[in-house]
Amino acid sequence: MDTIDDKGRYFDDDGNELNPDLVPKPALCVSCAKDEDPNEEILCNLNRLDQQGEADFQCYAYQLK
Repeated sequence: MDTIDDKGRYFDDDGNELNPDLVPKPALCVSCAKDEDPNEEILCNLNRLDQQGEADFQCYAYQLK
């Protein structure tokens, strides 16, 4: 599971810093009503980071724009 520190940085379980800007945004996210919502940014980033490299991206918080 990925975590975030008090400075807004993300880390994996091994303590490696992760940069969400380097993870491509899935098409599902682009069509989501929560895309670009600052209140959802942390959860969306953690979800994308957690599923990075997976064949199928899933988001149970998805809402169509």
